[in-house]
Amino acid sequence: MTFAYMPFDIFVKPVAEDQEVWFGFLLEGWAAKLTEPLHWAIYGAGTYGFWKMKSWMWPWGALYALQVAVSMLVWNVMRGSIGAGAVSFALFMIPTTALYRSRERFGAP
Repeated sequence: MTFAYMPFDIFVKPVAEDQEVWFGFLLEGWAAKLTEPLHWAIYGAGTYGFWKMKSWMWPWGALYALQVAVSMLVWNVMRGSIGAGAVSFALFMIPTTALYRSRERFGAP
């Protein structure tokens, strides 16, 4: 995502087609285009942090995964599907819980 799609999204995709999702809310057009570099920075930092197993990835990896789980819930509920939201939330809580419990692997204090 960080190295393949994001450069296309930022530098090639027309503003009129841009979409970004933040916390389950869809941004379009310039609002999406202007937040793409922040997404790129987050993905890049996360990639580096996991690759090198940096201690700062705990608890940030788990918090990011929790944000994804909540975003999936919000996204689906806003579109009228509480059931799909609950299922996607539950599924994304699996890696969230695993990341939260992996403190020792990251050498976090």
